[in-house]
Amino acid sequence: MSSILRSPLFKVLALWAAGLGAAAQFAKIVVIFPELQAYYGETGAASGYLVSLISVMGMVLGLVAGLIAIQLGVRRLLISGLYLGAAVSAWQTMLPGFEWMLASRLLEGVSHLAIVVSAPTLIAQLSTPRHQPKALTLWGTYFGVAFAGIALAAPFVLQTAGLGGLPAIHAVYMAFFAVLLTFALPTEDHRAAPPWPSPADIFRRHVAAYASPFIAAPALGWLFYTLTFVSMLTVLPTMVDPSQRAFAAAAMPMASIVSSMTLGNLLLGPFRAVTVIITGFIIAIALILVFPFTGPGVWLFIALFAALGLVQGATFAAVPQLNISLEDRALANGGIAQTGNIGNALGTPALLAVASTDPAIGLPAMLIGCYVLAIAVHLYQARSRIRAQKA
Repeated sequence: MSSILRSPLFKVLALWAAGLGAAAQFAKIVVIFPELQAYYGETGAASGYLVSLISVMGMVLGLVAGLIAIQLGVRRLLISGLYLGAAVSAWQTMLPGFEWMLASRLLEGVSHLAIVVSAPTLIAQLSTPRHQPKALTLWGTYFGVAFAGIALAAPFVLQTAGLGGLPAIHAVYMAFFAVLLTFALPTEDHRAAPPWPSPADIFRRHVAAYASPFIAAPALGWLFYTLTFVSMLTVLPTMVDPSQRAFAAAAMPMASIVSSMTLGNLLLGPFRAVTVIITGFIIAIALILVFPFTGPGVWLFIALFAALGLVQGATFAAVPQLNISLEDRALANGGIAQTGNIGNALGTPALLAVASTDPAIGLPAMLIGCYVLAIAVHLYQARSRIRAQKA
């Protein structure tokens, strides 16, 4: 048993499984959202905060989580996040009053950030350079896999255990992986940790991180990806024939997962991660240009998500390729968490507004604009890295 726990492959898979738990912090609410609205009664638009409060924490504290990882140690931050997540889910099984449930979601945002910043940083650390792209491409699937699994299981859990069933299962799951990773992950030496930063230091580190073409590049490109990914999952299925909507909603994220794990992994062998990211955006633009001539179509949308699957895995693979030190990788993953939450929060309202006024031209124009900007940002950052290396 101890030899299994020491295996790098086992550790990477366990860290990915911890990521599924982090994604489930969203999914366990989203998939039963109508039932929760009915349970809490006339909460109106405030019920949306049950989902969005985790994103608010990521928007505000994403890069701060990377700084905390440097101070506490990445392993300690991960395990603390898992235990905190288990405790919050255990509290949610009692279905507390609406205000207390909102407070628990805010606290759960801290747990979520701790996991999504530390887990990919540890995966990169535990993987050899040859296996890093594949390991981080696997990590990039955690959100889609968790949502698909919980969506399939939710009806049975609701029927047998009620609204508290999903949080109860989630609490046990998080506690199990907290204990497992406590024993599986090697301890860290904190004697060389720098002193805790002051608020002014935190501000300066934000500026320095986003000014670095090595640390910031994955996060800045990720912003434009997340501005469209979740929003398209919300909007595009409503544009196809009603008989095909359920298929489209399920097939689009699965297409991104499959392309990321297959074609994405193949391309990450001979090509750098940033090249694969740009390729994914270029293919997406080409597919969107077809839209005004063909109109909405299920298979066109599935192909679009398959193209974006290249961006998904390669973004996480870019972090260790561009950043050598554990500290810089933690900051880069914190930046991805921060810009990802900003994109998720802003993208859906923007795309809904555009789709409701001009779906034929405005919607593809917005998507193309986001992807052109993403390509431009990556090309600019690449030139900045060349200048920095020559200096």
